[in-house]
Amino acid sequence: MKWLSGALLAGTLLAGAGAVQAETLVIAGRDGGYADALAIAVDAYKAENPDLEVERLELTGGGLLEKVTIAMRERSGAYDVIMLDDPWAVEFMSNGWLADLDKLGGGVDDDFVEPARRVSRYPVGSGPYYAVPFVGNVELFAYRRDLFEKNGLARPESWTDVLNAAKTISEAEDGVSGVVFRGKKANPIVTGFLPILWAHGARIIDENGHAALDSDAALEALNLYLELKNYAPIGVETYNSTEVRDALMQGTTAMTIELWPSWAPSLDDPSASKVPNLIEIMAAPGQVQGPAPMLGSWLVAVPADSKNPERARDFIDFLTSPEMQKTLALEVGTPPTRASVYEDAEVIGKYRWYPAQAEALNKAQPRPRITQWSRVETILGDYLQLALIGQMAPREALAEANGKVARALKR
Repeated sequence: MKWLSGALLAGTLLAGAGAVQAETLVIAGRDGGYADALAIAVDAYKAENPDLEVERLELTGGGLLEKVTIAMRERSGAYDVIMLDDPWAVEFMSNGWLADLDKLGGGVDDDFVEPARRVSRYPVGSGPYYAVPFVGNVELFAYRRDLFEKNGLARPESWTDVLNAAKTISEAEDGVSGVVFRGKKANPIVTGFLPILWAHGARIIDENGHAALDSDAALEALNLYLELKNYAPIGVETYNSTEVRDALMQGTTAMTIELWPSWAPSLDDPSASKVPNLIEIMAAPGQVQGPAPMLGSWLVAVPADSKNPERARDFIDFLTSPEMQKTLALEVGTPPTRASVYEDAEVIGKYRWYPAQAEALNKAQPRPRITQWSRVETILGDYLQLALIGQMAPREALAEANGKVARALKR
């Protein structure tokens, strides 16, 4: 890890006739579990740098995006370290709002999982590093091992296997749905659908930056997704995270097409789950091509107008070091971004699904690297739900969504 010079470690600025002003680091981050992780890292960093003052904001995802976007546009120098959801990164990097980390101390080492490293660069995968992966979120798949064994079913390797298993279990088990997913429009329904779409070889945006939803592959993916509804709970079109987690914990579903690392620890807790130690977690199945789970990484970056960029880079190195990544995984369950932490025996001993989570991360696909993603996601989410509730035929829904996406890309 890179360490600061003696002058920076002194942590002081002379002001006026002998007056001393404490060195300050301002961090804009998320709330909830991410805030807990940042608090632990900040306390540990301050213990090594006792003269440093740290101001830390805990914001919702929407609040964080709004505040940091305004600050970047105004070049206010308000923040030294910011958290970024990976779909935001393209806008921040392409607009020159973030400091080039290669120039601030040297890139991102190979211990970070490749998909998370790729989205930390601009252009993606080839340009300088403008961020470092902090949270290794990835979309996972889960199924009830006991119900699969009881019904003579093997682990699902394809989405066709998922559909067949959902049908078999729905018909054989009273009070248990074959599958559950988030059907609520906008981000929830899109997030669940993307691994199915990608596994069929379809894309929202093609390699030339054009809308690509109006394809046979996308239609096959949507038709399979709509068939899954036949084996999902009544009302699944309004389901969000709470309903999906409840179905898993109550033992009323055999599979979920979407599970996030933050949900996983409760699955083995007998005080929270009616089916502890019976739920297997894996990367999403493949289909025409191999598994393509959705990447949901959070990054940390230094604004280009930071008032303390060297210190900010040093804190990021500390926050994302193997030692701190392991500490945060064990203490608050923060999903690591370093491959070595996923191989640590103590970490695997606590989180039995970490090898599967690492596999999913290494196969993860990012959302399209476009500045218009928020608008595109809304369009796709609206038309997916229209198809899900039967108000629009699948081919028609994809064609209309494709047209609107094409127009959104021109803005």
